[in-house]
Amino acid sequence: MTAPLRIDFVSDIVCPWCVIGMKSLEAALAELGDAVQPEWHFHAFELNPAMPPEGENSADHIARKYGRSAEEGAAARDHIKTMGANLGFTFKGGPDSMIWNTFDCHRLLHWAERAGKARALKTALFEAHFTRAEPLNDPETLVRAAASGGLDADAAREVLASGRYADEVRANQRWWRDEQDITAVPAIVFNGKYAVLGGQPPATFAKVIRRIIAGEV
Repeated sequence: MTAPLRIDFVSDIVCPWCVIGMKSLEAALAELGDAVQPEWHFHAFELNPAMPPEGENSADHIARKYGRSAEEGAAARDHIKTMGANLGFTFKGGPDSMIWNTFDCHRLLHWAERAGKARALKTALFEAHFTRAEPLNDPETLVRAAASGGLDADAAREVLASGRYADEVRANQRWWRDEQDITAVPAIVFNGKYAVLGGQPPATFAKVIRRIIAGEV
């Protein structure tokens, strides 16, 4: 018997642990096979809502925000690269990588969610940022990601130029932050009840999902 599983995935594009969480969850679902029928929903969380359009060097940003030394930052990047490789995702970031304002990404994701293609767009945006170091402040980067995710490029360009879905994205962020107390990402909520935080390994996700479908939690 296949159990339905709603997945609310709260995350940001410039969050490497959100990539780890998504890829780990995908691996867990692949392991579970026909035991579950996942229904993905993606929700906005801006790690840096005040980030200017020109972005910021990631090493400088991490050092300023978290107090990490250059050596600690390099070690963290290497750790993330290894974890990504183990999950089939390539992180190529270095000390010259950038962090961008992601509000337009989330507007485009809101549009893609309505079309049932947010997961494909999310993957494409992760790859654009972390694998190819494409500038997220360039609308054409986002349009290419949309096309890669199976969305119409001209329609994506119109969404970005028009400013559509800004109010919806802000309301969505407020709901998860203020009503659901989400203050860090990734936050993955199963069936509207059971939350798993952080880039957990596939085995952890599989264990939680098995308990949910067995009615043990």
